[in-house]
Amino acid sequence: MAPRAAPARQPAAALPPVTLSEEGGVRHLHLGTPWIQGSMRIDRPTDLVLEYVQRMMAWLLFVEPDTVPARRALQLGLGAGALTKFCHRRLGMDTTVVELNPQVVAACRTWFRLPPDGPGLRVVLGDAAHWVRHPDWQGTVDALAVDLYDHDAGAPVLDSAAFYADARGLLTPEGCLTVNLFGRRASLARSLDALAQAFGPEALWVFKPTREGNTVVLAQRTPQRPAREVLQARAEIIRSRWRLPAHHWLDSLQPYQP
Repeated sequence: MAPRAAPARQPAAALPPVTLSEEGGVRHLHLGTPWIQGSMRIDRPTDLVLEYVQRMMAWLLFVEPDTVPARRALQLGLGAGALTKFCHRRLGMDTTVVELNPQVVAACRTWFRLPPDGPGLRVVLGDAAHWVRHPDWQGTVDALAVDLYDHDAGAPVLDSAAFYADARGLLTPEGCLTVNLFGRRASLARSLDALAQAFGPEALWVFKPTREGNTVVLAQRTPQRPAREVLQARAEIIRSRWRLPAHHWLDSLQPYQP
């Protein structure tokens, strides 16, 4: 089974149905296929279960930990709401998510403990391709997570240099985009080339693939190359404060080498 993904751009009538499964105390969300679109540990609903989703939080290595609650998060693709709940509840960030499929939103509210909209949390029904060009959001996002796939998780739905350039425009000077690259029709080299065109190769950091084949890439609005000692110190804070395996990230995360 493959990890979480958000729906493709389709008319509402064509959107796939949402289905659920459970195994070993973990609830999974599907879009009418066996592919896993998101997961939640039932007894710890704000934990990040999937390894690649944990790695989507690696932007934390590049900011001062005490500044995190004052930052803004935006997710393109809700999945099972894992990143949304983590940023809103565990990190205390102002959090917005854009999701195309209203059935996914309803399932997350009913089965995946997604809180209702309120101060600091908004779920927007919309098309990510349009949202990244929203003028009111330019230069306001500190942590932008992109995880956009259709029901069969074949390849990223939005993966062009133009899309990534629009996404870059949303970021603050210290802002970072994290993207999940996965799929049997995907091309990591093509995706990295598109990201490098939009951000510059010096702005990219790349994880080794997970066992399931997910490659998480970080793209920074302002390129950073902190000393390893700085990254190690921040990784320890992230591990102790938010219970994320950040000390393992440093064994797998490297600056992009074209």
